[in-house]
Formats: sequence, structure tokens, C-alpha cells
Amino acid sequence: MISGGERARGVVTDTEQRWTRSGVRLRRVSATEGPLNWLFIPGGPGLGSESLLELVHVAEVPGTSWLVDLPGDGSNRSLPQVPEKPYELWPQVLAETLGELDQVVMVGHSTGGMFVLATQELESRLKGMALISSAPHAEWREAFKQWARAHPLPGLEEATAAYQHDPNDHTLRALTLTTAPWNFTPGSLAVGRTMLEGLPFCQEAQAWSVAHFDDTYRARWTPAGSGVPTLILSGSEDHIVDQGLWQREDSFTGLQVLHRTVEGASHYPWFDHPPAVRSAFGALATLLMLQQRIVS
Repeated sequence: MISGGERARGVVTDTEQRWTRSGVRLRRVSATEGPLNWLFIPGGPGLGSESLLELVHVAEVPGTSWLVDLPGDGSNRSLPQVPEKPYELWPQVLAETLGELDQVVMVGHSTGGMFVLATQELESRLKGMALISSAPHAEWREAFKQWARAHPLPGLEEATAAYQHDPNDHTLRALTLTTAPWNFTPGSLAVGRTMLEGLPFCQEAQAWSVAHFDDTYRARWTPAGSGVPTLILSGSEDHIVDQGLWQREDSFTGLQVLHRTVEGASHYPWFDHPPAVRSAFGALATLLMLQQRIVS
């Protein structure tokens, strides 16, 4: 488990910051030897890429790691680089990042991974990808609804009612913190809640996803069709997104697809077992280097 001293506490120290022409923000947070650019795309939506800062440090991937915020997501709003109607560009605007960086590996958590798979322009251009606690289509939502009904939480009705009555960043934050026990194991709940408390939150991004993406999502491309080396990583105690969906999709199997389950871990597995998550990313990096040698 990540201790208070080990984790980064959600503070992003910008060594480099750039935007694409349509306002996707890239913030470099680590750089080691290697040509790969790893783009970490958050879930939510609305949480902001700060939610993945600890993951970047746990993964320890070779190359350069960037936190990515779509225009209008997280704290990437009310800025000169962000257009007036940013959500009209979601999620296909992700493809613009490939014009900024070479040899890109995309790492999507939860809805972030779904955004990657929903953007067909990425199919022939990525060097690799990692899908963490994500899904190939929207059928995970019904399973989660059933699980949530069977596991009520104190204060949930009140927080939900407050958000429905007045949906804003403040009520979204309160609702998310109330549901934190669904997202973390008892052992990682305290550190996970602290992480959530430090996030920017963006209700407009969440509302767009609910209205235009969540219920209709289905992957528009797959590893089997593209040959892109892929890591599918999850925690065995992920109660948010049904990870069994991957096994029922032949297009997410093959020699170029690594499936890794972190035993006893939650929807945010890097908070529970950092070494297992680091090992999974190491396996993906090895696969990518092997592919590079074969191509060369």
C-alpha cells in the first residue's frame, strides 16, 4: 500500500506544460531514459489528471510521463487555451496529442481508458496502451448499479439528493467523497479519500459524460485489430467496473495483450499494491521494447 511518505499527495510540479490546438493539456511529471511518451488519462470524468499522479510515480515507466486533461476537464478550464465549447470535441480530441509527441503509449483509468478505445484515430498510431479498471463497452454500468443497490452507504441518499437538486463542483465533490468506500478497499480508503479531497472536480465534464457517452459507449477499435501492445490491469476487488467483460471479448486477447489482476486491490489498484502495479507496467514496457527490436 502507498504510505503517506511514498505518495505524491496530488501536487503537480510542472517541468513542462503544453496544450494542443483544441486545448488538451499535457503536463510532464517525470522523465527517464527512453523514447516513449506515456500519457496518463484520468477517469471520472471531472476528477482531473491529478488523480493519476500517484500512479505515474508507482509505474516507474521508461521514458517521459505526462498527465493529460481534455479541454474542460479537471482544472483545465477557464484558460485561454481552452475553447468555449470544449465538450463538443470529446473524446476524439485525444488524437491531437499524437501531433505533439512521438512514440506515445496511452494509459487510461476507468472512463479514461474508454475514451482511448472510443477514439478510432488512435488505432494505427499508438505504440502501446494500458487500460486500468476500464471496460470494452457500457454493459459494466448495469452490473455496478445492482452492486451499489446491494451495498448502500451512510449519507448517500442525502448527497445524491443535494447533487440532483443543485449539480455543481461542490456537490459533486461531496457525492464522490461519500462513495469513496466503493472505490477503495478498507486498507486504502484513508489515502484514497485524501487523494479525492485534493482534486479540482468539474461537474460540467461529469454531466457531459452522463448525457453523451456512458450509456452508449462501445470500443471502436481493439488490440486484436490493431496489433497495439496492451496491458489490461485491474484489482480483484474492483466493484465499479466489471472486469469480467474483457474475458468475453475475443478482440482483447492475444499475444500482444497482457491481462494482470492485482489480488485484493480496488478500482485504484496502485493504492493497494504498488509493487504489483509496477510489475505489470514493467511487463508492458518489456513487450514494447521487444516489439521495437523486431521492427528495427
